Amino acid sequence: MLQDKDRIFTNLYGLQGPDLRSAMARGDWDRTRDLIAKGRDWIVNQVKESGLRGRGGAGFPTGMKWSFMPKANPDGRPSYLVVNADESEPGTCKDREILRHDPHKLVEGCLLAGVGMGARAGYIYIRGEFYNEASAIQRAIDEAYEAGLVGNNACGSGYDFDLYLHRGAGAYICGEETALLESLEGRKGQPRLKPPFPAACGLYGCPTTINNVETISVVPTILRRGATWFAGFGRPKNAGTKLFCISGHVNRPCNVEESMSIPLKELIEKHAGGVRGGWDNLLGIIPGGSSVPVLPRSICDTVLMDFDALREVRSGLGTAAVIVMDKSTDIVKAIARLSKFYMHESCGQCTPCREGTGWMWRVMTRMVEGRAELDEIDTLEDVSKQIEGHTICALGDAAAWPIQGLIRHFRPELERRIGEYKQRAGRSALAAE
Repeated sequence: MLQDKDRIFTNLYGLQGPDLRSAMARGDWDRTRDLIAKGRDWIVNQVKESGLRGRGGAGFPTGMKWSFMPKANPDGRPSYLVVNADESEPGTCKDREILRHDPHKLVEGCLLAGVGMGARAGYIYIRGEFYNEASAIQRAIDEAYEAGLVGNNACGSGYDFDLYLHRGAGAYICGEETALLESLEGRKGQPRLKPPFPAACGLYGCPTTINNVETISVVPTILRRGATWFAGFGRPKNAGTKLFCISGHVNRPCNVEESMSIPLKELIEKHAGGVRGGWDNLLGIIPGGSSVPVLPRSICDTVLMDFDALREVRSGLGTAAVIVMDKSTDIVKAIARLSKFYMHESCGQCTPCREGTGWMWRVMTRMVEGRAELDEIDTLEDVSKQIEGHTICALGDAAAWPIQGLIRHFRPELERRIGEYKQRAGRSALAAE
């Protein structure tokens, strides 16, 4: 269990103020100029050695991602940092707590990340519905400018770095990094084909790196306390501390910072008061936000909460949004509801996603009632695999995986419903004769 002295987000619950003075009292903006003076290569190497992987869902090594940025642009183009604060994954509510209660961690992180990748400006793209969070982060940016911490000669370091807040319009697809760039440039949020990748041609055609709020916010603490300290938590290649969002059928839903690789059962028992009705009442858990496959209790008993352990059981850590479902849950109806969400949020650019998400939702609606044939279960799984991996962005995968997880682990429930529906239909036909 993570000790309080090792927590990065010490104001996660808003018990103290989000203002600059309170942030400095918690250790933010401490010796930032000295960290900048160590130079670009030192910052990137520290982030690499820490083992930090992206906290937005994909889990790509952060230091490696930063190293893709060009050292110099002969044509004079600037480089940009873009922070993805478009937290739209169902079940996920970690970034908004950082934005609301610990915004200076993000602002300072933007400056240090900007130095690390040679960016002279940063843009925070925030979900449109996050009004209070946008107000809090804008106040933090204004305070940082007034104190000389960002802007010209940031922190007295001689490095110029400007930071801007951009409010989105609340589209899930804008959480995909290239769709976010399209929206930031004033166009409809639709993913771009890659290559070119953003590090070569991103915002306004310039080298750009897009990172999640949590990813950027932990950077100042890593640089101050050292890469070895951060790498000491979790398993190899799954290092550091992590914010987990625990919701659903638990006694105390919560956000909590814990060490990576903590057992899922321990995470729920220690921080969320256990499953409602006891662990034996558990049906299944979605471990990383709505887009990753559900896991049955038999796997939840022992699985660890990190990227590799969850991939080994054919699910994923994603955003670490743990959605707990007890035996009162209609699991088929729950997954059908997610299918409707992905159908609604598809941008419509790719045919497999545009047509496939609607088709899957319609089939899932019939599956809820059992109004289907047994061989349609295999057809549904086959169609989900035709969508998976065949679209420009990962929304197609996100729509397919919940259904694949349902069929993989709860196929008997689908078969039971179809059988019962046929029995009812048969009795009705006899009664009508």
